[in-house]
Amino acid sequence: MERRRFLNPAQPQTLVIAVYLLYLNAVFLLFDLLRSGVFPPLFLALAAGAFVAGYGIANERKWAYGLGVAMAVFPFAIRFYYFGNPLSSNLLSLMFEIALLALLLHPQSRDYQRIWFK
Repeated sequence: MERRRFLNPAQPQTLVIAVYLLYLNAVFLLFDLLRSGVFPPLFLALAAGAFVAGYGIANERKWAYGLGVAMAVFPFAIRFYYFGNPLSSNLLSLMFEIALLALLLHPQSRDYQRIWFK
């Protein structure tokens, strides 16, 4: 019987840190929603997508890796669509978004998911 887990320390360090960042993004999105008092469906979907992607990557699912990459690219796409500049964010948020994308697209992460994910 296969065990379900929220973190998988047997994965490469790049994927483990990416899972941490996906969970962290989900938590920060929820905090922003609670702080604003408004719950737009897009932000709820982003928070849920980031959490599900992190959980799926920890359990080595191919669809979750694709969802994780989509969740990492989505903030850049939204800023490009609305502002014309995908880098128009505060520096700290931008740093974490770039780090998440770099960790997921790192050759070590891509090779591991290509070989081991189901």
